[in-house]
Amino acid sequence: MVPKIPLIDLEAQLAPIRDEILEAITRCVDSRNYILGEEVTRFEDAIATHCGVEHAVGASSGTDALLMSLMALGVGRGDEVVTTAYSFFATAGVVSRLGATPVFVDIDPSTFNIDPARIAEAITGRAKVLVPVHLFGQLAEMQTITDIADQHGLVMVEDAAQAIGAEGAGGFGAIGCFSFYPSKNLSAMGEGGMALTHDEELARALRRLRNHGAETTYLHDVVGGNFRMDAVQAAVLNVKLRYLDDWTRARRQKARRYDELFRESGLVESGRFEIPTPVRDHVYHQYVIRSEQRDAARARLAKEGIASGIYYPVPLPLQPCFSHLGYGPGDFPESERAARETLALPMFPELTEDQQQRIVSTLAR
Repeated sequence: MVPKIPLIDLEAQLAPIRDEILEAITRCVDSRNYILGEEVTRFEDAIATHCGVEHAVGASSGTDALLMSLMALGVGRGDEVVTTAYSFFATAGVVSRLGATPVFVDIDPSTFNIDPARIAEAITGRAKVLVPVHLFGQLAEMQTITDIADQHGLVMVEDAAQAIGAEGAGGFGAIGCFSFYPSKNLSAMGEGGMALTHDEELARALRRLRNHGAETTYLHDVVGGNFRMDAVQAAVLNVKLRYLDDWTRARRQKARRYDELFRESGLVESGRFEIPTPVRDHVYHQYVIRSEQRDAARARLAKEGIASGIYYPVPLPLQPCFSHLGYGPGDFPESERAARETLALPMFPELTEDQQQRIVSTLAR
């Protein structure tokens, strides 16, 4: 029987560092300090250094990192937050949770990121924050986006959940947010997130908000939430962070190999498939191809025991919970086309050349 190829292989990642992980977890268990504490502080310091920012504030998830970031900036009812139409739900969900309105912008079809040329037309006098997303691990066009935010007086919060390791990710805006969900390039064994900032006052506000709005026990300056990071997750991440640069290099090497195999197969030249065309730094959280025959391609892969993924089959503006905003089919043509055509192939640092050959050969057949 031909072995199956998973979309992501967490077992392959864990095997060589299992003892280090268990040692870190045991140390955390023996400390009897399970929320925040030394492990979280050590991880925050390490991430801040790794990303070249002044402050990093651990959170309970990437979603909560985004949520407390918008809270720290005072986003609330009557405000608008401009963001991409094509992303994971949390990007827009946190906006609505605060009573604000997400305003969506279509994507650049070559990168799947927010199209800078369309941002200005979405900005009204109620806009307060701009949230670009580095989708699938490729940086958005941050220089242009930063200029637009400055011109219109908007504060920028980066959704860098999928892009840790990309040059500058998390450090472009007032706040940048990471996720450490188990499938991420740097992954916890559960939920975890991080908010990064160069601003000391914002860092203080974020730390207060993650702890029910309190800096002193039982004295609550504002209404916050329980967004605190678990020490066990920080202990795991402290081990894994040491390997992140190696894993990022491996992902880029696997992406280059995919590129070669697709070109050699004739699938790109024939126009049947499009492969990623990174124009800025890319850490390949996903390797995403596109094809008008996407569903047939996915069925063929599944028949051969090869996993694949369809990310974001319904663009954010067309989600049922946002129907009151009045968007309809055709309003975001590139996001809607990406939802129909994109397919994520297996991508993880331990992916072998034989596995990649088998994946592309299956599509070629």
